[in-house]
Amino acid sequence: MGFDFAGKAVLVTGSTQGIGEATALAFAQAGAKVMLTGRNAEKGAAVQAAIAAAGGEADYVQADLCDAGVCDALIEQTVARFGALDVLVNNAGVFGAGNAIETSDESWRLIMTVNVDAVFYMSRAGVRQMLKQGGGAIVNNASEWGLKGEPGHVAYTTSKGAIIQLTRSMALDHATDNIRVNSVCPGEILTEILEGLIREGPGEFEDNMKVLANGVPMKRLAATDEVAQCILFLASDAASYVTGTNFSVDGGENATGGPYPV
Repeated sequence: MGFDFAGKAVLVTGSTQGIGEATALAFAQAGAKVMLTGRNAEKGAAVQAAIAAAGGEADYVQADLCDAGVCDALIEQTVARFGALDVLVNNAGVFGAGNAIETSDESWRLIMTVNVDAVFYMSRAGVRQMLKQGGGAIVNNASEWGLKGEPGHVAYTTSKGAIIQLTRSMALDHATDNIRVNSVCPGEILTEILEGLIREGPGEFEDNMKVLANGVPMKRLAATDEVAQCILFLASDAASYVTGTNFSVDGGENATGGPYPV
């Protein structure tokens, strides 16, 4: 991909693994100065080192984004380090399974706090900075499950649906401020978390992977970089007239009216 982010300052939350790590690496490869953040300092240092080894520029801040004040401070740290905030990628999130009866108050609150509250806190702080500097772009990581229901995941799907509505509303609020707000809605992506869940489940890992892939119209899972490239597109000048969209990256799953035939 030929995206150019030379001289741009980009903050990617949850950038120590999975889609967030792939996104941070892709932005750095495209010339951006990247602020990394996540709870695991060891993984954060490893991603920072990988970017530096490739000739890029990055910094890492360990942060718990469930606190609004921490989110405000993270934006300030990014600006102090790199001089601006051109792109904010809200990628950090947690996964949880269970129907309403199976979902405890604690589990519900954790998923909502991490997946919704933290994204709002980061976006609010990001917009404040972008208004000062005359514009910017925000890309949220939602989910194809935020576009439709999914049995047995009531809290997670609700949280991702909230991100889709947050994306739309903030895009409308700031459409004339040169601030674009979009989301990606990934489907089945081969991340460490997904692989771990499949390995912990019943049956053989390879068999379960095949079943999962066969449920996707394209008959495969996506690599994390395939989502990262879509995030870069939405943050780039190539998407200068795109705001308020929730961009499906799901191999065609959202185009179906039900289970895709094997």
